[in-house]
Amino acid sequence: MPYDAILSETVTISGHNGDNLEAYLSRPLDATLRGGVVLIHHIPGYDRQTKEMARRFATEGYIALVPNLYHREAPGQSPDDAAATARNLGGVPDERLVGDVKGAADYIKNLSNSNQKVGVIGHCSGGRQTFLAACSLPLQAAVDCYGAFVVKSPPEGAPFTFTSLIHLTPQLSCPLLGLFGKEDSFPSPEEIEELDAELTRLGKEHEFHSYEGAGHAFFAADRPSYRPEAAVDGWGKIFTFFAKHLS
Repeated sequence: MPYDAILSETVTISGHNGDNLEAYLSRPLDATLRGGVVLIHHIPGYDRQTKEMARRFATEGYIALVPNLYHREAPGQSPDDAAATARNLGGVPDERLVGDVKGAADYIKNLSNSNQKVGVIGHCSGGRQTFLAACSLPLQAAVDCYGAFVVKSPPEGAPFTFTSLIHLTPQLSCPLLGLFGKEDSFPSPEEIEELDAELTRLGKEHEFHSYEGAGHAFFAADRPSYRPEAAVDGWGKIFTFFAKHLS
């Protein structure tokens, strides 16, 4: 059932190496014990769209927290400027990302209405980082929405310093939901098949869904890439998945 009474605010969390980090918190205003979701923002940054997503999770009954992964390099900058600064530096280092997600998960668990179950979700670069976090931290659920460069590293000349993550697959700590577009190139359908096969070989609980006619960023309602049928179905699968593993 939807929850109309929510509180959304900017908070400070302790991230990697104890760094103070800006974050956006949205949660229902009651004492019911609830699961939490860490939202990893995409390359465009800590933006309006990601905060809207946090509020949607709160209305569905979750504690939602978005850490600003660019806060160190670009405090107070607009999302576009902060994203440009981060890209010029090669993106967010993997070790730091894991520390920041751990800090966000710990913040959620320390809230009085947390049921101590935390999942993670991300789109695009955030999808890759979701997989990284789920292979590095003890989480209860993870949702990878078209995360690129899990199976293959970025092409030469790309403005990122990170590499593929498939070698971490044996360490996956929780069930994984993957939502992808069949018209996407990053990741390609062939990469999804390879990851699916590796997860199956290792006996890791997962479910993947790939949508016909959808490419990258099909969830983004304010972009030409938006595919409403795929997005609506994907949202349904996300909430069913989190209800199963975070309730």
